[in-house]
Amino acid sequence: MRTDTIAVHSGRDDLGAIGVHVPPIDLSTTYPFTDLDQATASYDSMAAGGAPIGSALYARLHNPTVARFEEALAALEGLDEAVAFSSGMAAITALLLAVRERGSHVVALRPLYGGTDHLLASGMLGLEATFTTPDQVRAAIRPDTALVIMESPGNPTLALMDIADVVAQAGSVPVVVDSTFATPVLQQPGRQGATFVLHSATKFLGGHGDVIAGVIATSSAWALKIRQVRVLTGALLHPLGGYLLHRGLQTLPVRVRAQQAGAMEIARRLQDHPNVLGVHYPGLPGADPHGLVGRQMSGPGSILAFRVRGGHEGCRRVLGNLRTITSALSLGSVDSLIEHPAGLTHRIMDPEVKALAGITDDLLRLSVGLEDPADLVEDLFQALESAVAVPDGEMATV
Repeated sequence: MRTDTIAVHSGRDDLGAIGVHVPPIDLSTTYPFTDLDQATASYDSMAAGGAPIGSALYARLHNPTVARFEEALAALEGLDEAVAFSSGMAAITALLLAVRERGSHVVALRPLYGGTDHLLASGMLGLEATFTTPDQVRAAIRPDTALVIMESPGNPTLALMDIADVVAQAGSVPVVVDSTFATPVLQQPGRQGATFVLHSATKFLGGHGDVIAGVIATSSAWALKIRQVRVLTGALLHPLGGYLLHRGLQTLPVRVRAQQAGAMEIARRLQDHPNVLGVHYPGLPGADPHGLVGRQMSGPGSILAFRVRGGHEGCRRVLGNLRTITSALSLGSVDSLIEHPAGLTHRIMDPEVKALAGITDDLLRLSVGLEDPADLVEDLFQALESAVAVPDGEMATV
């Protein structure tokens, strides 16, 4: 089946047997059992990262509502299984713990989401991180390298990385791709050789700003190891979150394509505004020199970033003058969200690292929603025109 059909029908194979059309929400914290030996076998199976045998026993070990979402997301990514967590940071933390058996060193390609970057730089998990560029992966690999971490498109500058090339350089070292910005509608990193695909499911997968979650899609063997960490650390996604995410997948292809169309129009229009110093968007001419859009991604997505005349103060004024677009963290929602990466999502990064990654004080990140693009352009233009002064003190107009 194709992506749109998978999005609607996956994770629903058991609904006919239980006599419902909409997946139920199972809020049980504990599950009765009638046979002690079978219950013991079930516990052993789940503690090892497997499925329940009969009774699921306890919700920290397994939840059927969450499992349906996991099945659906794995199908969309074209991978064996998926493991869902209470947040994206819980997901990447579990993965880092799961790969420790391979070694204590990771290679990380910047730019990364600020939380991931800070976690690796802090050394909190006892891992040593080497930060490098996509063309230096092979040189950064060591005998104790357990994982290569990359994100494409990158947060917040929308930098694209060639997944297949990174995988080739990594050799036997598994690669995880944070594919949050692309979603499985536009990119399926497993088809490029990635071992793990990571999503902050809070974003596009849920799509309505009402659930915090993370998910990793991978092979069955690695899913067992990652679930073992989840069982031990208690980072299981709440059933209501699993339900909302599973429901969100049904409209994911429609939402992503509509939002992408809006982003393409807005990026093109922003280029022409005198108070915009530059626009980062993979769909613009010259923004994808390696031709990854169309080869690795089926489209440029619905996130863009742009530099505002006036630096930090210019950004502050633009954010304060917007009327339709919401100034808020996160992205991928049905409504458009805008934020200042250097001051918020990537604030905890070292200033020099931010500068090298292009996360400057004059940069704003825009997640385009489902509003009419013309209304969004009007809102951006009035904010830019009313809030940002050109160098001679006069207000720029268009």
